[in-house]
Amino acid sequence: MNPHFSPVFSGARLSDQVAEQLGAEIRQGRLVPGDKLPTEARLVEQFAVSRTVVREAVARLKSLGLVASRQGSGVFVSAKLPITPLQFAPQHAASQEAVIQMVEVRRALEAEVAALAAQRRTPQDLLAIEQAVAALDAAVQSGGDGVAEDVHFHRVIAEATRNPFLIQTLQYLSQFLYGATRVTRANEARRGDFAAEVRTEHQAILHAIQASEADAARQAAAAHMGNAIGRIQSADPMFWAQEGERLAQPLVKGLRS
Repeated sequence: MNPHFSPVFSGARLSDQVAEQLGAEIRQGRLVPGDKLPTEARLVEQFAVSRTVVREAVARLKSLGLVASRQGSGVFVSAKLPITPLQFAPQHAASQEAVIQMVEVRRALEAEVAALAAQRRTPQDLLAIEQAVAALDAAVQSGGDGVAEDVHFHRVIAEATRNPFLIQTLQYLSQFLYGATRVTRANEARRGDFAAEVRTEHQAILHAIQASEADAARQAAAAHMGNAIGRIQSADPMFWAQEGERLAQPLVKGLRS
């Protein structure tokens, strides 16, 4: 077994991100009991982190009973893995529910926003949307969370609708939209496949708007939000314990008000 891992970025502790990726390989059966982990040097290279970070991550996996060292041989997946049911504590479930509900609101609104933008966008609007996509990609590549850039990307699409009521509605919801985006992007940053999916989905929205294809833009935006819900639903409970619950608190308060 020769797993490939994605570099980790700032946000959550680097060692936690490394441990989560390694743990996911084990829990999902891609690394099975008895398999040897890649060498420390290989993990340093793939995750683009220091040896200290890798050692902290491996120590965390040992404390969870997922791996064990064999003197002179390396680190191996434990012969008998601990049972870790994928259940959320009540507060984590509330946080997840709040984020999903806000993304459902976004799906309803932003599908139509994208369709109208495809119909009404001017060359100046298109340039602004293209620049927003480039800024988001640059932010992620430089190690940022991309939250502000993600929100800006969707805002410039809304501005292309030329519908002041729709724009004002989104502005009113911006405090919640920003909070939901913080959670979704924090979750997506922890997995390379999630981050790649998001970029592909943004490109699909952009291409439909470039081509002035309203139906395709509507479908691409709706799919993007639907997939965001799926990514939140499949987030590792460790994510909620470490970051998700804290980031979602403004939305949880909204549920209770």
